[in-house]
Amino acid sequence: QVQLVESGGSLVQAGGSLRLSCAASRSIFSFNAMAWYRQSPGKQRELIAAVMLDGTTQYGDSVKGRFTISRDTAKNTVYLQMNSLKPDDTAVYYCKAVQAGIDSWGQGTQVTVSS
Repeated sequence: QVQLVESGGSLVQAGGSLRLSCAASRSIFSFNAMAWYRQSPGKQRELIAAVMLDGTTQYGDSVKGRFTISRDTAKNTVYLQMNSLKPDDTAVYYCKAVQAGIDSWGQGTQVTVSS
């Protein structure tokens, strides 16, 4: 079982930037994909961004052009750079690792964007 620890969530003003980190307890090359999701009260958990084992990335429509997912394999860490933040980006952000059809989740980190 992998441990995923998110960090970097904070209160930020609209238009600002944040970088979230997701540190894995073992090599991220052991996963088929790693992804960021978010969930706000009353809404379903939403896929924000994902990076595949081969390095290809995908993004949710609501964050394309504003958010960037990246990884540091030496640190076993995946990042989510969030720019031009909007109040609608307010949510708990979760990291997920996928291996052989098994999902592992972090505990989440709160991002609050004030208007």
